[in-house]
Amino acid sequence: MAVMRGGATPARAHAVSLDVRERWRMGAEARLLVLVSAALTAFGLAVLYSASAFVAANEHDGASAYFLFRQLGGVGVGIVVFAIAAKLDADRYRDWAWRLMGFTIVCMIAVLVLPERLAPTIHGSRRFLVGASFQPTELGKLAVVIWVSMLIEKKGDSIRRLTKGLVPFLVVVGLLAVLAALEPDLSVAMLYALLMSLLLFVGGARMSHFIALGAMALPFALTKIERWRYAVARLSAFFEPGTAPSQVSYQLNQSLIAVGSGGLFGRGFGMGFQQDNFVPFPYSDFVASNVGEEWGFIGIAGITIAFAIYALCGFRIARKARTPFLQLVAVGLTFTTVLTAFLHIGVVIGLLPTTGLTLPFISYGRSNLVLTMLFTGILVNIGSAKERVIGSGATDPLAAAPA
Repeated sequence: MAVMRGGATPARAHAVSLDVRERWRMGAEARLLVLVSAALTAFGLAVLYSASAFVAANEHDGASAYFLFRQLGGVGVGIVVFAIAAKLDADRYRDWAWRLMGFTIVCMIAVLVLPERLAPTIHGSRRFLVGASFQPTELGKLAVVIWVSMLIEKKGDSIRRLTKGLVPFLVVVGLLAVLAALEPDLSVAMLYALLMSLLLFVGGARMSHFIALGAMALPFALTKIERWRYAVARLSAFFEPGTAPSQVSYQLNQSLIAVGSGGLFGRGFGMGFQQDNFVPFPYSDFVASNVGEEWGFIGIAGITIAFAIYALCGFRIARKARTPFLQLVAVGLTFTTVLTAFLHIGVVIGLLPTTGLTLPFISYGRSNLVLTMLFTGILVNIGSAKERVIGSGATDPLAAAPA
């Protein structure tokens, strides 16, 4: 029998080659991100049940856990999506950027043109496909981050030029924002524009271009905003709460009552009163008001700190990312999740006008929950390093990497 160099037989060399495999080793920031996300999801399920039980029992024949069980289905799907995203090389999203953006635009157009049975009107807007199971505007957040990051890396230094640099971004993301505004969903439309601006700024675009474009767009926006009277009414209720109609300021007033009555430590889990037909949508748009009432200032401060830790981990992952594309993706995904959370908290305590943005991991909404878990999975992959494992004595993938 022939002997290989080093004394190994061909059969043994073949056996060893079969034992070689590659895997991702999570860094410290990625592991902490997973722990924070898991804690927020578990806490969110408890908050959701308390906030939705009364409404669910009234609307669904006494099934007080109706929204909880549906959210648990979203958690199950989200965990699978997270696991796949954490193991999939995030650099591959660069090749899928145009297809993802195209699919999102098609879905958002479908929301506006399909019949009611496929794209129903819910609470005055058309945002869902296939009943209420898929919300294309949520997918649009990922599409904006991936597509803008890909194009910034592709354009390089030309990003500092107005015509060849910024115009393509304004056209494509502007189309997405217009489609969102037509649903209408002005909060998401503005979030798309803000995300694009942030990534362009991080990517090296000139600040003077943003100032000039903003000055040109402001008169147009002020003349067109009258079409969305509900947005004007919400702004009026925020800046002049005493003069705003009661039906406009009612939601914010009830939220403030809930947060204020919670005091420092809250009334206790399941002991809140404001979700009993006082605060509209206590399980989604204003779920943090339930946290303030039942868990008090400690609860609000806790979730604020949790999202601050999420932001710290996400931005540290971005700083250590393998490629410029992944740096931009990590910044965009972290910014989307954390900004949405802080805006939601700011609304329920009266620091910001009512926006309709949900609280990631906690508010009811399976599309948003699955997408947030996808964001976290992508961040975990960006914060991981690929390594080769030889033989059966593999180390724990959660263990710290050797120095």
